[in-house]
Amino acid sequence: MRRALLALFGVAAAVELAGVVTHSTAVQWSAKPLLAPLLLAYLWTVRRRVDGVAVGLAFAAAGDVALLVPGRTAFLVGMGCFLVTQLGLLTAFLRHGRPPVLAVAGYLLAWAGANLLLWEALGPLRLPVLGYSLALCLMAASATGVSGRTALGGALFLGSDLLIGVGAAGVDLPGRDLAVMVTYIAALFLITTGWVAATADRAVPVATPAAGVPA
Repeated sequence: MRRALLALFGVAAAVELAGVVTHSTAVQWSAKPLLAPLLLAYLWTVRRRVDGVAVGLAFAAAGDVALLVPGRTAFLVGMGCFLVTQLGLLTAFLRHGRPPVLAVAGYLLAWAGANLLLWEALGPLRLPVLGYSLALCLMAASATGVSGRTALGGALFLGSDLLIGVGAAGVDLPGRDLAVMVTYIAALFLITTGWVAATADRAVPVATPAAGVPA
C-alpha cells in the first residue's frame, strides 16, 4: 500500500509537470491537487496519527488548489494556506530536535536579504510576503534538526517559494514555472519521507496474525 501511494505520487507529479510544460490548466487541475493528499495518505499508513507534518500536507493541498485560481485574492488565500503548512512543519520539527544555531542564523540572513532585494518590487504584497517568508525560513532551518533529507526538502521548499516571490515581484525567468514545481514536488517528497524515516521508532506497527491463528 505504501509503495503504491508513492508510485501514484510519482504519476501525479509527472502529469503535473507535463501540464506545466504544455501550459495546460486542465492537466494541472487533474494532478496538482493530488500531490499532497497522496503523501498525506502515505504518512498516515505509517504513523496513524495527526501531527504537524500531516497538518502541513493538508493545508498544502488547499494551497495548491487556491494557487491554480488566477488573481491576487487567490494568491493571498494560497499564501495563507501555506503559512499554516510552514507553521505545522516548524512545530513538528522543533518537537523532534533542535536545529544548529548556524543553520538558523544562515536562514534568517537569507530571509532578510531576499526581502530587502524584493521589497520595492513587491508593492502591496510586501507585508504578507515578509511574514510568510519568515515562517518558511524558520521551517527550513528547523528541518536541519531532523535529518539530512528533511533539511534538503526544507531548502528546496524555500527555493520554490523564492521563485514564486520573484515572479510576484514582476521578474520572469526562463523556465521559472517548471523550476517552481520541480523543487516543490521534490520538497514535499523529501520532507514527508524524511519525516517518516526520522520517526520510524514512533510509527504504529501493523498488526500481524498470531501463530496458529488464521489470517
